[in-house]
Amino acid sequence: MRLILLGPPGAGKGTQAQRLTGKHGIVQLSTGDMLRAAVAAGTPVGLKAKSVMERGELVPDDVVVAIIAERIGQPDAKRGFILDGFPRTVPQAQALDRLLAERGLTLDAVIELKVDEGILLRRIEKRVADMTARGEKIRSDDNPDVLKGRLEAYRAQTAPLVGYYAGKGMLKSVDGMASIDDVTAAVSRHLSGPARASKPKSSGRKRRAAGSIKSGARKDGARPKRRAAPKRKSRTTRRKNRPSRRLTRAR
Repeated sequence: MRLILLGPPGAGKGTQAQRLTGKHGIVQLSTGDMLRAAVAAGTPVGLKAKSVMERGELVPDDVVVAIIAERIGQPDAKRGFILDGFPRTVPQAQALDRLLAERGLTLDAVIELKVDEGILLRRIEKRVADMTARGEKIRSDDNPDVLKGRLEAYRAQTAPLVGYYAGKGMLKSVDGMASIDDVTAAVSRHLSGPARASKPKSSGRKRRAAGSIKSGARKDGARPKRRAAPKRKSRTTRRKNRPSRRLTRAR
């Protein structure tokens, strides 16, 4: 099973990805993790990405696609994977299509978690207020201003993927504002697809009709009529029809 989860920051993609990997035995492939792993391994593609990252530039699409190509070829990705953080743009999605086609692979589904951005911002603001009141350290991503910037980037770069995959007939949308369990259930329904219709069992009457057709019965299913046994002639009739002994002797 090969999947892509779409949705803005805070939509719950990470939580659903973890549940899917546990249920289906597939791996979650994060672009950031793959880049760091390639750099640490010192692969040719990783070294190229390292030089770009050290200059503070965005890693070009061809480098990211090359890293993904290496990663999905590893044994643990043979059963399937969930792409996290890729593709981010339509050109990246097109590059992914070419990569998968070269490998003879296809995506099974693209799941969109639809959320209300206003509610997401209010959740972050409440979380920050609660953490501040408890004297806890606030994470860098738990910041309403940071989230606003990430949402703007998502709308400009990644949101067009919704139309791209919808046009290919692969997009499945889920209400990301529902509870975590409800979202998981909705995703599972999309992945399971329509249930196969079971073949109706034939009734006993139909089975009997079929059997009678095989044995030479009429096609309408009716049982053939039995031939009536010939009537036995009465003793008196037999005597009448018997030639006379006298005539026989005379001849």
